Amino acid sequence: MKLKIISTAHHRNGVAGAPFDIVLFKERGNSGSRKVAILFDQEAHCAVLDVVKLAAGDIAFGSNSWRADHYEPSLRKAVAEQDAPSRTSKSFID
Repeated sequence: MKLKIISTAHHRNGVAGAPFDIVLFKERGNSGSRKVAILFDQEAHCAVLDVVKLAAGDIAFGSNSWRADHYEPSLRKAVAEQDAPSRTSKSFID
């Protein structure tokens, strides 16, 4: 899957919550749109939402739901390649 990674960020999720990473990306191709993914440490714990639909208040299953399993390998690669010690945002193309 061809994605343009726009930005990545790590969130510690308070003092007791499970930390997670966020990836802002654009899917390449005619039907591509800007999406945001939330990835927890455990494999298959990933959510993907279309940013425009999200901003419009659309969080419905079937309307703003995406096959996270299709995106997850590329997204986890983007997170792994970010600068781990400083956890700064980084942009690149997968």
